[in-house]
Amino acid sequence: MPEQERTPADRKPSSFSSFPARRKARKRAVDVLYEAEQRDLPFTRVLDDRRDLGERDKEMPTIPEYTTVLVEGVSMYRKEIDFEIAGAAHGWTLARMPAVDRNILRVAVYELRHQVDVDIPVVISEAVKLAEILCSDDSPGFINGVLNHLAGNQA
Repeated sequence: MPEQERTPADRKPSSFSSFPARRKARKRAVDVLYEAEQRDLPFTRVLDDRRDLGERDKEMPTIPEYTTVLVEGVSMYRKEIDFEIAGAAHGWTLARMPAVDRNILRVAVYELRHQVDVDIPVVISEAVKLAEILCSDDSPGFINGVLNHLAGNQA
């Protein structure tokens, strides 16, 4: 499991700018979820704040539509998602997981369970790629293991 995580803001700008559109949306969703946890605010409140800021300040990036879908979905199904993650992360509680890892998993589990237009291997691959950029060296393998376990249990 990860020893020290990087915050979403620690990413390399050049790597983020080359992301495909959906990966950027996933990354922004993780940013919003992370910020909400750090500020102890509801996920959708931070999403609304970021959307408003993007409309007021043209220098700020706008919130992609798919980011909104992901954040609102995670917010709506958070208890179910967290229960599934906790059950699949053998030996790790949600509270013990690094916040970035936890929020990458939340986005991915929401996609696995509720976004039927996204293939399971794509969900897992995208989550692992985000972990490679945002998290510690151990996180991609941890996230891959949790998601593969959940994908195998999907009916």
